[in-house]
Amino acid sequence: MSEQQDSRLRIAAIDFLNPAPLMWDFEHPPLNAELALKYQIARMSPSECATRLADGTADIGLIPIAALATTPGLRILPGCTIASKGRVRSLLLVRRAGQPLAALRTVAADTASRTTLAYSHILFHNWGNPEVSFIPMAADLDQMLDRANAAIVIGDPALLALEERNNRFERTAEELVYHDLAHEWHTLTGLPFVSAVWGTTAWGGLLDESIANDFIASRDHGLENIDALVAEWSSRIAIPENTIRTYLTGNIHYILDEECIEGMRGFFRMAAEAGVLPEYALSF
Repeated sequence: MSEQQDSRLRIAAIDFLNPAPLMWDFEHPPLNAELALKYQIARMSPSECATRLADGTADIGLIPIAALATTPGLRILPGCTIASKGRVRSLLLVRRAGQPLAALRTVAADTASRTTLAYSHILFHNWGNPEVSFIPMAADLDQMLDRANAAIVIGDPALLALEERNNRFERTAEELVYHDLAHEWHTLTGLPFVSAVWGTTAWGGLLDESIANDFIASRDHGLENIDALVAEWSSRIAIPENTIRTYLTGNIHYILDEECIEGMRGFFRMAAEAGVLPEYALSF
């Protein structure tokens, strides 16, 4: 490996559909070749992104926001987020229709995101069920419901679970209720559900303003090329093109604006009050 390649910043990225617009310039011409001289990218789950930053094997990562409260020294790279201001489709709590939220005793939880689990803890507190037990499992809805009263699935597995909803009922005759966790959060608090931000441990050292600008420009170019992303991802995931387009343009919000910052502050405050996360003062 050359000295130039050794000096590239290491990016931990999420291997889901939802960050696709954020990654546009890193994956498509005309800028991907130029950016490849500055950055090396590895793809993984959200929780793995946070682990890479914590253990020093990544410089920048698309991290679940809960990691900010549990990993000392993490900072936010300004501008970009993965959030939702209404329904998101890709964050689901699935339960059997005969078991109310307050009566659930066990929830099988997708291990891919720490933040979704923290939001879920807060919601269960407000649903009058703070003692519910979460069981970490891989994202397989059938296996999760075989082991627990309900299941939390996120990202592409959640999108596919919605697409498979009718087929599953025909196959199992089991009536399920699908809760959109972003919608549940917004109903409870009036705040956006903020899932992830670009985080870094290298601020003030390796990073300067041009780095943040690279990521913001990539997001903007991705949002300008939604049709190309829809065509690309419709061949990679068994979801209709119209659903992918709506998801990328309506369900997911990519700009870390003041409303999202307030949503993050509300999340950290409520998480600390519920004992889900240590107290954390959000700063930029």
